[in-house]
Amino acid sequence: MAAAATKMVKDELLNYSDEDDTEDNFSNDGDWGDWEAGVEEDGDGSVSDFLCLFCDSHYVSCALLFEHCRLSHDFDFRGVTKELNLDFYASFKLINYVRSQVAENKAVDVKDVNFPWDDEKYLKPFWQEDSLLYSFADDEEEVEDEEEGLDREGLMEDLQKLGVLSIDDEAVGESSVSSNKDVTLISNCSDLKQSFEDEEPRVCEGRLAGRNIRKVNENYFGSYSSFGIHKEMISDKVRTEAYMDALLKNPSLLCGSVVMDVGCGTGILSLFAAQAGASRVIAVEASEKMAKVATKIAKDNKVFNDNEHNGVLEVAHSMVEELGKSIQIQPQSVDVLVSEWMGYCLLYESMLSSVLYARDRWLKPGGAILPDTATMFVAGFGKGATSLPFWEDVYGFNMSSIGKEVLEDTARIPVVDVIEDHDLVTGPALLKAFDLATMKPDEVDFTSTATLEPIESETEARLCHGVVLWFDTGFTDRFCKENPTVLSTSPYTPPTHWAQTVLTFQEPISLAPATLLSGAERRGSIGTEESPASSIHLRVSVARASEHRSIDVSLEATGVSSKGQKRCWPVQIFNL
Repeated sequence: MAAAATKMVKDELLNYSDEDDTEDNFSNDGDWGDWEAGVEEDGDGSVSDFLCLFCDSHYVSCALLFEHCRLSHDFDFRGVTKELNLDFYASFKLINYVRSQVAENKAVDVKDVNFPWDDEKYLKPFWQEDSLLYSFADDEEEVEDEEEGLDREGLMEDLQKLGVLSIDDEAVGESSVSSNKDVTLISNCSDLKQSFEDEEPRVCEGRLAGRNIRKVNENYFGSYSSFGIHKEMISDKVRTEAYMDALLKNPSLLCGSVVMDVGCGTGILSLFAAQAGASRVIAVEASEKMAKVATKIAKDNKVFNDNEHNGVLEVAHSMVEELGKSIQIQPQSVDVLVSEWMGYCLLYESMLSSVLYARDRWLKPGGAILPDTATMFVAGFGKGATSLPFWEDVYGFNMSSIGKEVLEDTARIPVVDVIEDHDLVTGPALLKAFDLATMKPDEVDFTSTATLEPIESETEARLCHGVVLWFDTGFTDRFCKENPTVLSTSPYTPPTHWAQTVLTFQEPISLAPATLLSGAERRGSIGTEESPASSIHLRVSVARASEHRSIDVSLEATGVSSKGQKRCWPVQIFNL
């Protein structure tokens, strides 16, 4: 369902008035409304939004705040960062460290030779909307950092946008940082290091922006008022028939059950549930128009629950998080929770969080959730999946320069497209598996690793231009005992309206089976045509972005030779 609304207007975020959102400006750590209430306005109309590290004083600039800290609290932030030669990230950590220590009434010891703030956890803001974190370098003197070459302004924008993407361990590659609306490239930053050694993947935490959420929700739910979107989804036979089979061919699960359909749209899944013999079907729909449409359809099909129709289906115009305000329903009273929540790259539009809320609030202990598993896969794609072949021969003319430019553009933005299995140059690899019956809401954000191996039947090296992501959702025999089924969006199965999500490398990686690479010593960098890699190690992070209902996907690739030599490429961050 979530994948169909592809034209939600992002510019609405920029045009939406902050005055309408003050009540929504909350973080997980407290009520920012109270914080803002204590902010005074200066005579010139500017707002004092920089809070002291040690007390409740507010200042209109970082410079004034730091001068206050130096004079009143004997803490010279500029002096400390200069004396200890702290770069942007270390300074970022220091601020979060100080705030955490003060909050716990602990001493701040900047002379500790162990640098207690040099911990990856301090890359996560102690306060979710600490404006100091994104402004402290604005009024700092420009210093050329030859080792890192950091673009401080771009980095601050990236961190503010992404909510600080925490990446750890070792990284290899040339130092480069750039900022773009759709993609950010980061490599070899001393406090953003990674490795593919044996380790537990760190979670990449995305932050839902406090502001503009309501406006984004209005756009999101409003976008589903288009009947064309619902026609596209219902016409997707892979999608619709997987749900139909799960609901109609498992009578022991559905007969006599109370069913909740989260995000019902036209109500097609609710109609299946009613047809299967459910005793009560609660169709939840946040779009006002579609809630009316679903009601009319239920009445037309004589399954609506009122005196005239005496059916079992009721429609609630509500977000599921506010359902208790719309209908009479007891907590943990639902037997079966069904939802078609999946988006591009599985998690786009972040509807899974609402489904998990419904599970925890309304589903009975041991109740069924459909689907109950979701699995993400990844594979490498070759030249055939790009536009290069088309531009190389246009009615006999060579226009490959256009193809190369198009490919460069796709390395900055994710592409949703149908990829043919014969255009893959590696086998598939498992990226992430979710158990929807037991997972925690914060597990929606994750970091996982995978290894791509070339297809063994290959007789020569091939260029891997990037990776393809797709997902399967399972209606397993845990709940669907008579007829378990799988909904797959794989390149190896018939295409769906989700297609696949394509992430293009900054430069292609030459890849060949290890059996072809034995023998003579090879010269050149790993992953080049002179020295193909025998495998590609990936580290992929998916996190909810600062823009509500969007996600950020970070991609790191390391080419590994048949002799174990490694070459790392800069991490790419795509916004979807």
